Amino acid sequence: MPLPAPAPVQASSLVPSGLPFRSAVADAYDRLAEVLPSLRVTELATGQSAPAGAGWVSAAALAEGGPALDAFLAWDSAQILRDYGQRARPDVVAGFGLHRYAWSACLLVTVPWFLLRRVPRLSTEQVSYHRTLGRMAVHTDSFACLPDDPAAGETGARVVPDEEALRREVRDAVGAHLAPLFTGFGPLMRRGPRALWGMATDEIAEGLWYAGRLLGEEERATAELGLLLPGATKPYVGTAGFRLLTGHGGEKLPTRDRASCCMYYTLRPEDTCVTCPRTCDADRVARLSEAASA
Repeated sequence: MPLPAPAPVQASSLVPSGLPFRSAVADAYDRLAEVLPSLRVTELATGQSAPAGAGWVSAAALAEGGPALDAFLAWDSAQILRDYGQRARPDVVAGFGLHRYAWSACLLVTVPWFLLRRVPRLSTEQVSYHRTLGRMAVHTDSFACLPDDPAAGETGARVVPDEEALRREVRDAVGAHLAPLFTGFGPLMRRGPRALWGMATDEIAEGLWYAGRLLGEEERATAELGLLLPGATKPYVGTAGFRLLTGHGGEKLPTRDRASCCMYYTLRPEDTCVTCPRTCDADRVARLSEAASA
């Protein structure tokens, strides 16, 4: 989807002062920031207030709709007009806005799972977002892990028996976080539950796929996502959708088929996303080969 995260800018004070808090998933967030500096996660201690004002918004406020959501989407509307020279339909604006939040929010869960085999559970009340700074502030007070994890005895740890149970924790954690946001964004997007949960499938898959590539572990990321989203895990819609194409030189080109539509075609009808099911394999090979050579 051609909606890159905004580049971070400097700010003198982004979160409340105090000693840094580090949970059992902090190392994963640190590693993510190393390879994706446009998204940085700050963990807040119990009782520490989340940042507010000056561009910050809580996920809970977005889920409630109203003025907070209107202000959030005004940024997307202005960005679309600036970058594409035209106004987007309100449902398209809402879809872009939800994508930009959900893509980052899913990484809060999937990256610790991928790197540490630890799955934090984050409610909408526990996450705040600053889109133009590329910052998220979270209260991380519980996580799931495997029995042999050294952190299994820590406060807040929930031990699950095996890898499949841990994958279920990932799906449940992401679903519990996104479901309230679908309530806030959904009416504006004019999409039903199936389309929204298809979007959730795409945000999980494409976010970790991108992070895995940056981490130098793209092949493992696609394999793990295939197990995480096999296609029969309601309310999610569709599989992870990964497959390999063969380039003109015999090289293998990974791609996937999206479960939902990003609506980019409403702005550029002649330019479909490379992961859009409507983009034929010949076009995918040409575009992916060109990107690889660049």
